[in-house]
Amino acid sequence: MNENALLFEYAVVRYVPRIEREEFINVGLLMMCKRRRWFRSAFDLNRQRLAAFDPAVDLDALDRQLAMFAADSSALADNPVEERFRWFSAVKSCVIQTSRPHPGLIPPADDPGADPADALNATFNRLFRDLIL
Repeated sequence: MNENALLFEYAVVRYVPRIEREEFINVGLLMMCKRRRWFRSAFDLNRQRLAAFDPAVDLDALDRQLAMFAADSSALADNPVEERFRWFSAVKSCVIQTSRPHPGLIPPADDPGADPADALNATFNRLFRDLIL
């Protein structure tokens, strides 16, 4: 592996209204790059889609629960990014779950002066669009 390539991990955040049925809808994304100490999370609560999936959903409660994943505001915000990512992506039996973590690799930029955070953000945005929206 090229030392300038960026290894990252991501997990999809899911809303699982009835755990025993194992049905879910994707509502967010977590992504982390340990080497760059970079962590990002974002969510999209499509109210119409969620209500069609689960008419009993309490959207305000779901929004409050997802707020704990926010990169800057959680109780884990002072921990290293890999610890936060592992905590958030751990297997849970609750209505907010995550997929298993998936690895990814961003090849080195053609421009040696490019900011690695730009490549991480672009990858995050692409994954969010493809997996959540």
